[in-house]
Amino acid sequence: MSTSKLRKRWAALFAACSLLLLGQQALTAPAAEAAATFTDDFNGPAGSAVDGSKWQLETGDNVNNHERQYYTSGTNNAQLDGQGHLVITAKKENPGNYNCWYGRCEYTSARLNTAGRFSQAYGHFETRMKLPRGQGMWPAFWMLGGGNWPTDGEIDVMENVGFEPNTVHGTIHGPGYSGSGGIGAAYTGPNFSDDFHTYAVDWAPNQIKWYVDGNLYQTRTPADLNGNRWVYDHSFFLILNLAVGGYWPGDPNSSTQFPQQLVVDYVHVTNTSGGGSGRTGTITGIGGKCVDVAGASSANGTPIQITDCNGNAAQSWTIGTDGTIRALGKCMDVAAAGTADGTPVQLYDCNGTGAQQWVVTGARDIVNPNANKCLDATGNSSANGTRLQIWTCTGGANQKWTTP
Repeated sequence: MSTSKLRKRWAALFAACSLLLLGQQALTAPAAEAAATFTDDFNGPAGSAVDGSKWQLETGDNVNNHERQYYTSGTNNAQLDGQGHLVITAKKENPGNYNCWYGRCEYTSARLNTAGRFSQAYGHFETRMKLPRGQGMWPAFWMLGGGNWPTDGEIDVMENVGFEPNTVHGTIHGPGYSGSGGIGAAYTGPNFSDDFHTYAVDWAPNQIKWYVDGNLYQTRTPADLNGNRWVYDHSFFLILNLAVGGYWPGDPNSSTQFPQQLVVDYVHVTNTSGGGSGRTGTITGIGGKCVDVAGASSANGTPIQITDCNGNAAQSWTIGTDGTIRALGKCMDVAAAGTADGTPVQLYDCNGTGAQQWVVTGARDIVNPNANKCLDATGNSSANGTRLQIWTCTGGANQKWTTP
């Protein structure tokens, strides 16, 4: 082997080792504190309604689960107690002469959701609650990914059925694993009706973890779905409810005392999770322009570009400790896992491949180790709409980025 070839080989090896070290530094650096994206501590006068800018109340019955209650609006079944709590009350009554699937309704209760007000993909979702007690009670804190169930997905952060006062459940439902076929686990502890406890999930690309009082008891990934589709790659909204009766809990009986209350201390959501936590904000480059998802579209294959900074969600990026760079619930991705100069960069479902791994270096490069190339503004241009690509690292201004 010639001396010149040896020099080139050693130079390449040194560059690869340097990149590996930079990647290790980037991935093991402490993450910035998570930013709150949704907070409700239910502060307000006793008897007042929940914040309508955050929650809406659903009304009606639920024939699908054969629940017995009628969900009402207003404050009859959901109100603040003046001590920093939301109280959802199930009552054995029917003051509105409501009709249910089985005839005249026997119970009323409340179900609240954040659809159209708040939704998010990935992060830490937590509530602190004191559960009701008694046969037929079914409190839950959960999330839905849209109106097409189960295709859009469901994440049950916490469910309890009254005949198991010492057990709570965490479950996912999706296409091919819904209803009684949902995939989940139970956590057994104290009687959850006796005091407040925290229930949470950490949700990252391709991973969801469940906690009770900070104790991890379950982790789910696509490998758990027996070949079915993982649908937890887009925004979900929140739901709080107290159901009465149904297929799973069974109906109330003579031992069940009414009214029963689900007392909620808070609901907090942050924009990072244990598996993919990191720093969130804008990424700026040449000409002070912001890295942007074209048209603010979350469709797979949407181009990533630079344009004037405008503060919208299409320019809010999370630099994850898992090596991803994410926006709109999806990942920055090198098209077709290409390694050639000029391969475009796009938005795509997070899939854990090398095409979605990035290292932010101390020199302000954003490097894709899979290709050993830099994130690059095409043509050294700062014009709005300039497409981003990967290119051999040159140190040019069109490859320098300011990250959160």
